[in-house]
Amino acid sequence: MTGLEMTTPVMRTPSGRLLRDYAPLPKSAIGPALNDQGYYVGRVEGNLYWVTDGVYQSAFLTTPDGVVLFDAPPTIGHNIQRAVDEIAAANGVTNKVSHLIYSHHHSDHVGASSLFDKSVTRIGHEETRRLLLRDDDPAKPPNEETFGDRRSLEIGGERIELAWYGANHSPDNILIHLPDHDALMMVDIVNPGWAPVYVSNLTQDIPGYLEAPANALTYSWKHYIGGHLGRLGTRYDVTLHQQYMADISESSKTALGTVDPTPYFMKYGANTWAAVKGYLDEVSAVAAAPVIEKYTGVLAAADVFTESTTFWVMESVRLDLGYGSQVHA
Repeated sequence: MTGLEMTTPVMRTPSGRLLRDYAPLPKSAIGPALNDQGYYVGRVEGNLYWVTDGVYQSAFLTTPDGVVLFDAPPTIGHNIQRAVDEIAAANGVTNKVSHLIYSHHHSDHVGASSLFDKSVTRIGHEETRRLLLRDDDPAKPPNEETFGDRRSLEIGGERIELAWYGANHSPDNILIHLPDHDALMMVDIVNPGWAPVYVSNLTQDIPGYLEAPANALTYSWKHYIGGHLGRLGTRYDVTLHQQYMADISESSKTALGTVDPTPYFMKYGANTWAAVKGYLDEVSAVAAAPVIEKYTGVLAAADVFTESTTFWVMESVRLDLGYGSQVHA
């Protein structure tokens, strides 16, 4: 074949738009290879293990009283039990899931929980139960056991500390600390090695989202289970995420103070929403630009999603913090 024949073809969407190119992924973003069944299972520490399909993560503890499972993402699905079976067979322990702990109510993290026996004890925040009852989805049975701010569990001789610090990614998202395994699980906040996906990981409460990493760092742990993508995290990943988000916040304030809205209102006249869209899109683009430049090659997909996340942080700066909301004279 000639060099011309070997070039990558131009790719378009069904609507005819060109598929754009993005920056190469840094090696630090890449996790272990998946097996032939599409998953990877590995030891976190001791008898704590994690499972990933490269996009989502689950974790489990093997104990004499049964397996304690943390989340059940539907994309991993039946591979969760296969991973448990693999570890149980290798170590000569039970493969029966006895407890399932929900990080929060979202279907993409607990939508395979119905695969496990009805006798499984399901535990989560009291708001998780309320929201699962509201959703009335047989794929994610509500947790029978609940807690408010804190709960300490001992299952099969294993200590598990659950904590809720208020709304962040969702109203019910909790922190799970496993002190005897030097590990902490906090889902949909920090994606180790990667920038957050759309609008800060589709977060409902930005002030709580920004506070969550600091809450996590008050605990003693070495291994971080973030719920997404292909590798475990470290304390460095959490502090890097904090700096990334702080840079977005500061850049948003600068852009709000410097981008002039006048041209958009002059252009669109009575079409107020067109003017608002033009102005806020420009603020987001201006604020995101230096952050994208700084973190491309450091966090995977910084060039893909930073502008979206910046928009949501900028809106929180405006609406939650009141930045630029002067009272009309």
